[in-house]
Amino acid sequence: MHIGTLELFDNIRVEALALGTVRVLLVIGLAWVTTIVMKKLLGKMKTHLLEKSRFAEELTEEAVKRSETLTRLIRQALLIGLWGIVALVILKEIGIEIGPILASAGILGLAVGFGAQNLVRDVISGFFFILEDQVRVGDVAVVNGTGGLVEQINFRTIVIRDLEGVVHVFPNGTVQTLSNKTKNWSGYVFDLGVAYKEDTDRVVKVIMQVGEELQDDETYGPFMIEPLEIFGLEKLDDSAVVIRGRIKTKPLQQWFVGREFLRRIKYAFDAQGIEIPFPHRKVYLAEANRPFGLDPVDTVRNAPQSGT
Repeated sequence: MHIGTLELFDNIRVEALALGTVRVLLVIGLAWVTTIVMKKLLGKMKTHLLEKSRFAEELTEEAVKRSETLTRLIRQALLIGLWGIVALVILKEIGIEIGPILASAGILGLAVGFGAQNLVRDVISGFFFILEDQVRVGDVAVVNGTGGLVEQINFRTIVIRDLEGVVHVFPNGTVQTLSNKTKNWSGYVFDLGVAYKEDTDRVVKVIMQVGEELQDDETYGPFMIEPLEIFGLEKLDDSAVVIRGRIKTKPLQQWFVGREFLRRIKYAFDAQGIEIPFPHRKVYLAEANRPFGLDPVDTVRNAPQSGT
């Protein structure tokens, strides 16, 4: 009777062990299948991002790097989460209580979260900078009021170099305002002032002619996306009528094209006799503007003498 009971318990242990082993293998198999499906979906996501960039005529090395960075980051996060769950399930199947482990992990995560709030904030902000494609390496951007060329975009910081060569490092979580001057295309906005006596319609025709010649130029034309735009009279200034317009160019080329445009405008206005006004100041000498026509010497000579 005693021997039969032992055999029964042995059979139960064997069956339980076999059932646990099957469960563990099933969990690992499901995790493996999930990993394969996840990689395929991430591959499709990467292809979609590249196709989107190609459709927008933006397929560059930076766009490829962006898609690879995003897919790699998402893949790592999903794999860590997936196999972490698998590890906990396996521990439970082999008889290890996972409650204390989860409690310890929660306390540890809470402590790390309080101690690294800024780091987590910077990383999350950097992830969304890359995900939303707000700015890229090589763009000219203004971050928190400081402008310059973007040299690095990391998950924690964004690095820009200004015109003087000064490098500015901004933690991603501290970026309050970000203005990208070279996203997809750039614009050179100009304000041209002419004298009040000039015919503004004639001036606009001269400006448009300069824009057409610039677009036909072999050096500057390829950088212009659209013909020059004239918005119209911007304002009536103290000494000038201001005409505003814009040249739409490829990214980073607005200053190159704009400087040549201003050079040609100066020559065109000079050739057409169009006056570019500048401040005037009239100076009056005291000798030439004596009150009542009095001569200082005569005034002293004719003054009454004291005691007479």
